[in-house]
Amino acid sequence: MVDEKTYSENEINDYLKKHLSNWYFENGWIRRKYKTSGWKGTLMVISTVGHLAEAAWHHPDISASYAFVIVKLQNHAAKGITDKDFLLAKKIEEVIQWNPSNEDNTLEGTPDDPRFKYIKYD
Repeated sequence: MVDEKTYSENEINDYLKKHLSNWYFENGWIRRKYKTSGWKGTLMVISTVGHLAEAAWHHPDISASYAFVIVKLQNHAAKGITDKDFLLAKKIEEVIQWNPSNEDNTLEGTPDDPRFKYIKYD
């Protein structure tokens, strides 16, 4: 196994501020809380994160409740935050926060109706 560069707390905070502003560093992990509109949305977020993590072969810790999901990333083998954590966090953020209605295309996105909303976009 190749030794991976781990980042200092200052480097991590600088990176998050610049590239992942809704993520934060706490107790050795980079973290993000996704707010959902209920259990259905929570399960969809967990499944999405699970798919991305498995595809990347880099697995986060996940905590969930009725209307939120907390994703925590840390490279266990390297005992710190590495590029793997940042790259997976960026992909998770990109996919979970994707809202087609904000783009110039024919995809409408989820209707602005409480019956259909499942995630609370930032």
